Amino acid sequence: MSQTARPPSFLARNRETLLRIAIPILVVVCLVLLWQVLVTATGVPQYILPGPSAVAVALVKDWGTLSPALWVTTKITLSALALALVGGVGIAVFLVQSKWIETAFYPIAVILQVTPIVAIAPLILIYAPTTQVALLICAFLVAFFPILSNMVQGLKSVDHNLLNLFDLYGASRWQTLIYLKLPASLPYFMTGLRIGGGLSLIAAVVAEFAAGSAGAGSGLAFRLLEAQYRLNIPRLFAALILLSALGVVIFAITSFIAWLGLHRWHESSIRREN
Repeated sequence: MSQTARPPSFLARNRETLLRIAIPILVVVCLVLLWQVLVTATGVPQYILPGPSAVAVALVKDWGTLSPALWVTTKITLSALALALVGGVGIAVFLVQSKWIETAFYPIAVILQVTPIVAIAPLILIYAPTTQVALLICAFLVAFFPILSNMVQGLKSVDHNLLNLFDLYGASRWQTLIYLKLPASLPYFMTGLRIGGGLSLIAAVVAEFAAGSAGAGSGLAFRLLEAQYRLNIPRLFAALILLSALGVVIFAITSFIAWLGLHRWHESSIRREN
């Protein structure tokens, strides 16, 4: 008698995905263990290079100080990214409506992008009503251009045969934008989203360094400087780890959003799954 084949188990069906998750975690764990062994074996003082155990103790001990700062940095980063998404997509749609419009206004965006944020942060601090608004503007300016440039490129890269087909059927400019150009530019938008997510965090930290803000409403950048001035190196490493973890989480979320939007039809996601 023939036996009915059993369906593959969860581990068998998701083996490759689990390996992709497990291997980086294993590498990180090995590096942390190596770090601890080297620090212990060489007897390096904590004010020069603390071990992972000392950093973990500082993270738990100073959590009451670091967690509010983490929340401030997170709010600024996500707010700047949201504004950059709205502004980047909206202005990109505006620019591609005419070559004259793009020629007139696109160089302004380029100028804002190539000007170092550290150079214009003092001016923003002068004219912004509060320090938090200034930090938000700085982070927005850095995250805005990658989204804008990718969206402009995506909207201009639509297959001309499809554009001719829409013209043949008498589609209006609005219908062509909604049903053809925006869906076709989705891969470019997702690329800009991933880049903008990381840059918004970097800009929020750099802007806080430039602003020199301090006090209860400060972010992790100030806690880094504070720990450096006090030679509290374990706390400095703890704040740095929180910043890195926040960046990884933002990258993971934006990558997941990109996968949700592309994995059913776009070649890049389909080939990766296969």
